[in-house]
Amino acid sequence: MTAKNLEVSDHSFQTLQILNEQGEIINKEAMPELSSEQLRELMRRMVYTRIWDQRALSLNRQGRLGFYAPVAGQEASMLASEFALDKEDWLLPSYRDIPQMVWHGLPLYQAFLYSRGHFLGGQIPDGVHVLMPQIIIAAQCTQATGIGLGLKKRGKKNVALTYFGDGATSQGDFYEALNFAGVFKTPTIFISQNNRFAISVPVEKQTAAKTLAQKATAAGIRGIQVDGMDPLAVYAAVSDARMRAVAGEGATFVETLTYRYGPHTMAGDDPTRYRTKELTNEWEKKDPLVRFRKYLESQGLWTSEDHEMVEAEAKSDVANALKKADQMPKQKVSDLLSIMYEKPTPAIEEQLAIYKGKEGEKK
Repeated sequence: MTAKNLEVSDHSFQTLQILNEQGEIINKEAMPELSSEQLRELMRRMVYTRIWDQRALSLNRQGRLGFYAPVAGQEASMLASEFALDKEDWLLPSYRDIPQMVWHGLPLYQAFLYSRGHFLGGQIPDGVHVLMPQIIIAAQCTQATGIGLGLKKRGKKNVALTYFGDGATSQGDFYEALNFAGVFKTPTIFISQNNRFAISVPVEKQTAAKTLAQKATAAGIRGIQVDGMDPLAVYAAVSDARMRAVAGEGATFVETLTYRYGPHTMAGDDPTRYRTKELTNEWEKKDPLVRFRKYLESQGLWTSEDHEMVEAEAKSDVANALKKADQMPKQKVSDLLSIMYEKPTPAIEEQLAIYKGKEGEKK
């Protein structure tokens, strides 16, 4: 007996797209119900974030900002997904997802302090439902499942949404998170922003799966692949996932096909070593800001004056936030030690005494 006639499905997914590269609606059935004001606000956030990102790159090169991961190219994936959330929903970001944290309520000056490694950047204001960015790859996935389970047990009609890159889907935490989310039907939304190269490894060298979205199938949860350069498609997918989650239908894994134009981080990464100029040029034609602007202009909802006004607003806000960050007290080692635990351990108390003595000598 042979198995040569057996057919095995590859479980591949079609990509959800609503807006093509020319800014035209090609999938009216999937078009989300957004008012003119909401469409304009989403565009405002995308333009604002692109300018903020450009300023952050300059500040990093000047030594005025610490660790920074560029976001240009991923604005649709990042901002349209957050736009689909309720402010009571929980956000669990990776280190690139600072814009979503700010649009979810974190003050911009604190985002700058976080980038500088200042402990005040990690003191999330009351009522802002975000966790600090996760540096350990995929660790936020298991945390999101846990928060989702907690929301479910408390009877909350809210979700936990987490972001991670394509590289994170090679980690054990990712699979464990999806498995538990499937078993317990947690109201969790997993978003893998697939920019094709993680830090430097092409996605086809990470997995033999034709899509990342199909990994949801084994966990018994819903999976969907989305054009991550299309803000309308991203919003529609995440809005639907949220609706299903609060209705008790469990988790969703969303794969957004996107592309970051800059390096992985500003810490010495050189994307020209693993990406071709031709590939980058190809993805620049799919720029989310360009295609969304074309659509809004065709609907009479956006003008050059609107664009310039938002750019000026962003530049002013960044300058003011940076000035406020500069005015914060200089961080001391004893500050970090004193807030490490609610009650310092004996070892921490010993170190505190040492550093307070050293800081006193400098006065």
